[in-house]
Amino acid sequence: MKKLKDILKHVKYETSIGNIERQVSIICFDSRKVEKDCIFVAQHGTIIDGHKFIEQSIKNGASVIVCETLPDELNNEVTYIKVKSSDTALGFMAANYFGNPSTKLKLIGVTGTNGKTTIVTLLYNLFIWAGYNAGLLSTIVNKINDKTVTATHTTPDALELNYLLAQMVDEGCEYVFMEVSSHSIVQQRIAGLKFFGAVFTNITHDHLDYHHTFDNYIKAKKLFFDNLSKTAFALVNTDDKHSSVMIQNTKAQTYTYAITHIADFHVTIMENSFEGLILNFNGVDVSTRLIGKFNASNLLAIYSVSILCGLEKEKSLLGISLLQSAEGRFNLVPLKTGAMAIVDYAHTPDALHNVLFTINEIVHGKSNIICVVGCGGNRDKTKRPEMAAIAQKESNYLIITSDNPRNEDAQKIINDMITGLKTYDNVLTIVDRKSAIKTACMLAKKGDIVLVAGKGHEKYQEIDGIKYHFDDKEELLNFNL
Repeated sequence: MKKLKDILKHVKYETSIGNIERQVSIICFDSRKVEKDCIFVAQHGTIIDGHKFIEQSIKNGASVIVCETLPDELNNEVTYIKVKSSDTALGFMAANYFGNPSTKLKLIGVTGTNGKTTIVTLLYNLFIWAGYNAGLLSTIVNKINDKTVTATHTTPDALELNYLLAQMVDEGCEYVFMEVSSHSIVQQRIAGLKFFGAVFTNITHDHLDYHHTFDNYIKAKKLFFDNLSKTAFALVNTDDKHSSVMIQNTKAQTYTYAITHIADFHVTIMENSFEGLILNFNGVDVSTRLIGKFNASNLLAIYSVSILCGLEKEKSLLGISLLQSAEGRFNLVPLKTGAMAIVDYAHTPDALHNVLFTINEIVHGKSNIICVVGCGGNRDKTKRPEMAAIAQKESNYLIITSDNPRNEDAQKIINDMITGLKTYDNVLTIVDRKSAIKTACMLAKKGDIVLVAGKGHEKYQEIDGIKYHFDDKEELLNFNL
């Protein structure tokens, strides 16, 4: 049991009715999980309004209600806390409840449209290799030192997030590397956290189904940097034209990294092939297993963060030379025909362009590129024709298929995509993703490249709200049998 007054520390509330000295058990924002003497936080969700469940939560045992709108009838045995934002209040309350674990860690948040997963995963791997206890919060997996915890969202909700951070403190972690999504920033899931550092990778067309406008999307990312403390560092990629916007109001110490622009941290690409990159960091050549200009940028961000965190330059570069790609990020699968397949999570126009540009740079027109790609359902529809246009322009053959249709009709999504095509030459539409991958492999001759884009690390395909087992890499390996 904990005292309500302590849990409300730093929470800006407008009204309190009832006893704030009372003892409480847990915090809930899901009325189905309410138990005796708990705090129920009523949030205005994107689908369901938690305020509708206040009365039911009290019947189930909630003794404290945190809400933006007080009920018409108040219960004398219940304490009511009226706040401007339930989302923000929940973030601070969750942090207080779990002992403010982020203040006991060096928490590094990485935000941007592309590169988040690769950067946080490889930073975690680098610091573990360097002998540090470290945690990871990513789209693919959460890790506490060597213990794996299943990831359900890019950024967990405030309660789960602080619970995981508290476990990391208990396990002796010094550093934690965390993906910070635009949704989590707007929804205040990271409210109440203290960040040691923040990284901005880039911002391109994505999530407009949620943010509605690109300007709103930029503001969401910027908010992360606006809220940093003066003791934190803010590292931004000046190869992206929006980098200066991110840090214009931040109190943090600012640093820059770039490949093509002047920056505090810079790298030169010496060689790029399917064997990997040779990069020059301030006069030192480093061979890496990662491929492509976009990964050179990712590795530069990793190097920059490691230096800002106090890792010695020589140790950082040695560790970077040993790093391997994150799961589902430009993973190579040789095919029995002599062709090469690549599995990549590229699910935005910019990410797809980056991967195809890299492949084209390496093959120099000497090999055919066969691209298998789809778009997710119930997501930003405006990028569908753009994805198809990029895939057609930068590959020799295009197979448009399903991704995660979710609750949309897969054929309708494909129809949206083909509106971006200039011609139907060398284009196939195959709704069934398994058949699409198999067809691409059968079309590929020795030396050709098959890119299977969009799902990467995912081990499922969501159709009509049901998740079925599906793994792009597994399908490619099955073709080899």
